[in-house]
Amino acid sequence: MNDNIDKPEIARPLPEAVLEASSTLKWWGWRSFWAQIVLGIISLLALGTGSFRPSTPDEPAANPATGFAIFFALCGLVALGISVYFSLRYTKIAELLRSPDPARRPKRSDTLNVISWGLRVNLIGMLLSLVGTQSSVGNVLIKSVSQTGAVRGGAGCLVVAADVFSIQANTTAVTAHFLGIGISLWLLNRITK
Repeated sequence: MNDNIDKPEIARPLPEAVLEASSTLKWWGWRSFWAQIVLGIISLLALGTGSFRPSTPDEPAANPATGFAIFFALCGLVALGISVYFSLRYTKIAELLRSPDPARRPKRSDTLNVISWGLRVNLIGMLLSLVGTQSSVGNVLIKSVSQTGAVRGGAGCLVVAADVFSIQANTTAVTAHFLGIGISLWLLNRITK
Protein backbone atom coordinates (compact mmCIF):
# COMPACT_ATOMS: atom_id res chain seq x y z
CA MET A 1 0.00 0.00 0.00
CA ASN A 2 1.00 3.54 -0.60
CA ASP A 3 1.30 5.45 2.68
CA ASN A 4 1.47 8.85 0.90
CA ILE A 5 -2.24 8.78 0.04
CA ASP A 6 -3.41 9.11 3.65
CA LYS A 7 -0.85 11.71 4.70
CA PRO A 8 -1.67 15.39 4.21
CA GLU A 9 0.72 17.34 2.04
CA ILE A 10 3.42 19.06 4.04
CA ALA A 11 3.04 22.81 3.77
CA ARG A 12 6.06 24.54 2.32
CA PRO A 13 7.06 27.85 3.85
CA LEU A 14 6.14 30.91 1.82
CA PRO A 15 8.93 32.63 -0.07
CA GLU A 16 10.38 35.67 1.69
CA ALA A 17 9.40 37.98 -1.22
CA VAL A 18 5.76 36.87 -0.94
CA LEU A 19 5.71 37.44 2.82
CA GLU A 20 7.26 40.89 2.40
CA ALA A 21 4.78 41.84 -0.36
CA SER A 22 1.89 40.63 1.79
CA SER A 23 3.05 42.63 4.83
CA THR A 24 3.62 45.76 2.74
CA LEU A 25 0.22 45.55 1.05
CA LYS A 26 -1.55 44.94 4.34
CA TRP A 27 0.24 47.73 6.23
CA TRP A 28 -0.13 50.41 3.56
CA GLY A 29 -3.56 49.25 2.40
CA TRP A 30 -5.00 49.81 5.88
CA ARG A 31 -3.20 53.16 6.26
CA SER A 32 -4.54 54.32 2.92
CA PHE A 33 -8.03 53.04 3.75
CA TRP A 34 -8.31 54.86 7.08
CA ALA A 35 -6.60 58.08 5.99
CA GLN A 36 -8.89 58.39 2.98
CA ILE A 37 -11.99 57.49 5.02
CA VAL A 38 -11.22 60.19 7.63
CA LEU A 39 -10.40 62.86 5.04
CA GLY A 40 -13.43 61.86 2.97
CA ILE A 41 -15.73 62.26 5.98
CA ILE A 42 -14.22 65.67 6.77
CA SER A 43 -14.70 66.72 3.15
CA LEU A 44 -18.26 65.41 3.08
CA LEU A 45 -19.11 67.23 6.33
CA ALA A 46 -17.65 70.48 5.01
CA LEU A 47 -19.57 70.09 1.79
CA GLY A 48 -22.81 69.22 3.55
CA THR A 49 -22.48 72.03 6.09
CA GLY A 50 -21.91 74.70 3.49
CA SER A 51 -24.00 73.65 0.56
CA PHE A 52 -27.19 72.41 2.10
CA ARG A 53 -27.83 75.29 4.50
CA PRO A 54 -30.86 77.38 3.67
CA SER A 55 -30.11 80.97 2.71
CA THR A 56 -31.05 83.75 5.10
CA PRO A 57 -31.79 87.42 4.42
CA ASP A 58 -28.30 88.25 5.71
CA GLU A 59 -26.66 85.61 3.55
CA PRO A 60 -28.00 85.11 0.02
CA ALA A 61 -28.09 81.78 -1.76
CA ALA A 62 -24.98 80.57 -3.52
CA ASN A 63 -24.59 81.42 -7.19
CA PRO A 64 -24.18 78.93 -10.07
CA ALA A 65 -20.37 79.04 -9.87
CA THR A 66 -20.61 77.71 -6.32
CA GLY A 67 -22.88 74.94 -7.58
CA PHE A 68 -20.27 74.04 -10.21
CA ALA A 69 -17.62 73.72 -7.49
CA ILE A 70 -19.94 71.63 -5.33
CA PHE A 71 -20.65 69.32 -8.27
CA PHE A 72 -16.94 68.70 -8.80
CA ALA A 73 -16.45 68.21 -5.07
CA LEU A 74 -19.11 65.49 -5.12
CA CYS A 75 -17.48 63.88 -8.17
CA GLY A 76 -14.13 63.95 -6.36
CA LEU A 77 -15.73 62.32 -3.32
CA VAL A 78 -17.24 59.56 -5.47
CA ALA A 79 -13.77 58.89 -6.86
CA LEU A 80 -12.46 58.90 -3.29
CA GLY A 81 -15.02 56.25 -2.35
CA ILE A 82 -13.79 54.07 -5.22
CA SER A 83 -10.21 54.67 -4.09
CA VAL A 84 -11.12 53.54 -0.57
CA TYR A 85 -12.45 50.33 -2.12
CA PHE A 86 -9.10 49.78 -3.86
CA SER A 87 -7.25 50.36 -0.59
CA LEU A 88 -9.38 47.63 0.95
CA ARG A 89 -8.56 45.39 -2.02
CA TYR A 90 -4.85 45.78 -1.20
CA THR A 91 -5.50 44.25 2.23
CA LYS A 92 -7.51 41.37 0.71
CA ILE A 93 -4.70 40.66 -1.75
CA ALA A 94 -2.30 40.62 1.21
CA GLU A 95 -4.39 37.90 2.86
CA LEU A 96 -4.53 35.85 -0.34
CA LEU A 97 -0.76 36.09 -0.74
CA ARG A 98 -0.34 34.26 2.58
CA SER A 99 -2.43 31.32 1.41
CA PRO A 100 -0.59 28.00 1.69
CA ASP A 101 -2.17 26.97 -1.62
CA PRO A 102 -0.12 28.53 -4.46
CA ALA A 103 -3.13 28.35 -6.79
CA ARG A 104 -5.07 30.78 -4.54
CA ARG A 105 -2.28 33.36 -4.47
CA PRO A 106 -2.81 36.22 -6.92
CA LYS A 107 -0.24 36.66 -9.65
CA ARG A 108 2.20 39.51 -9.39
CA SER A 109 0.76 41.05 -12.58
CA ASP A 110 -2.78 40.94 -11.12
CA THR A 111 -1.58 42.67 -7.94
CA LEU A 112 0.21 45.35 -9.96
CA ASN A 113 -2.92 45.80 -12.08
CA VAL A 114 -5.10 46.43 -9.01
CA ILE A 115 -2.60 48.96 -7.64
CA SER A 116 -2.44 50.67 -11.06
CA TRP A 117 -6.21 50.99 -11.15
CA GLY A 118 -6.20 52.47 -7.65
CA LEU A 119 -3.61 54.99 -8.83
CA ARG A 120 -5.73 55.92 -11.87
CA VAL A 121 -8.82 56.45 -9.72
CA ASN A 122 -6.88 58.74 -7.39
CA LEU A 123 -5.49 60.74 -10.32
CA ILE A 124 -8.98 61.23 -11.77
CA GLY A 125 -10.36 62.13 -8.34
CA MET A 126 -7.56 64.62 -7.75
CA LEU A 127 -8.24 66.23 -11.14
CA LEU A 128 -11.95 66.55 -10.36
CA SER A 129 -11.24 68.00 -6.91
CA LEU A 130 -8.69 70.45 -8.34
CA VAL A 131 -11.23 71.69 -10.91
CA GLY A 132 -13.71 72.19 -8.07
CA THR A 133 -11.08 74.00 -5.98
CA GLN A 134 -10.11 76.32 -8.82
CA SER A 135 -13.76 77.09 -9.49
CA SER A 136 -14.38 77.87 -5.81
CA VAL A 137 -11.29 80.03 -5.45
CA GLY A 138 -12.04 81.91 -8.67
CA ASN A 139 -15.61 82.51 -7.55
CA VAL A 140 -14.49 83.80 -4.14
CA LEU A 141 -11.86 86.01 -5.78
CA ILE A 142 -14.40 87.62 -8.07
CA LYS A 143 -16.82 88.13 -5.17
CA SER A 144 -14.08 89.56 -2.95
CA VAL A 145 -13.07 92.09 -5.58
CA SER A 146 -16.75 93.00 -5.99
CA GLN A 147 -17.16 93.55 -2.24
CA THR A 148 -14.24 95.96 -2.06
CA GLY A 149 -15.89 98.30 -4.51
CA ALA A 150 -13.50 97.72 -7.39
CA VAL A 151 -16.38 96.16 -9.29
CA ARG A 152 -20.01 96.93 -8.43
CA GLY A 153 -22.36 94.00 -7.98
CA GLY A 154 -25.58 93.00 -6.28
CA ALA A 155 -26.35 90.62 -3.46
CA GLY A 156 -24.92 87.70 -5.49
CA CYS A 157 -21.47 89.23 -5.09
CA LEU A 158 -21.21 88.41 -1.40
CA VAL A 159 -18.91 85.60 -0.32
CA VAL A 160 -21.16 83.08 1.41
CA ALA A 161 -20.36 80.16 3.68
CA ALA A 162 -21.05 77.70 0.85
CA ASP A 163 -18.13 79.20 -1.06
CA VAL A 164 -15.69 78.69 1.80
CA PHE A 165 -17.00 75.22 2.68
CA SER A 166 -16.71 74.23 -0.98
CA ILE A 167 -13.04 75.24 -0.95
CA GLN A 168 -12.52 73.26 2.25
CA ALA A 169 -14.26 70.16 0.88
CA ASN A 170 -12.32 70.22 -2.38
CA THR A 171 -8.90 70.82 -0.79
CA THR A 172 -9.47 68.05 1.75
CA ALA A 173 -10.42 65.70 -1.09
CA VAL A 174 -7.25 66.73 -2.96
CA THR A 175 -5.23 65.83 0.15
CA ALA A 176 -6.93 62.43 0.39
CA HIS A 177 -6.28 61.70 -3.28
CA PHE A 178 -2.67 62.84 -2.91
CA LEU A 179 -2.19 60.33 -0.08
CA GLY A 180 -3.75 57.60 -2.22
CA ILE A 181 -1.47 58.46 -5.14
CA GLY A 182 1.61 58.47 -2.92
CA ILE A 183 0.78 55.13 -1.33
CA SER A 184 -0.09 53.53 -4.70
CA LEU A 185 3.18 54.72 -6.24
CA TRP A 186 5.13 53.47 -3.25
CA LEU A 187 3.38 50.09 -3.42
CA LEU A 188 4.10 49.82 -7.14
CA ASN A 189 7.74 50.53 -6.42
CA ARG A 190 7.93 47.95 -3.61
CA ILE A 191 6.06 45.18 -5.43
CA THR A 192 8.07 45.51 -8.65
CA LYS A 193 11.41 45.09 -6.84
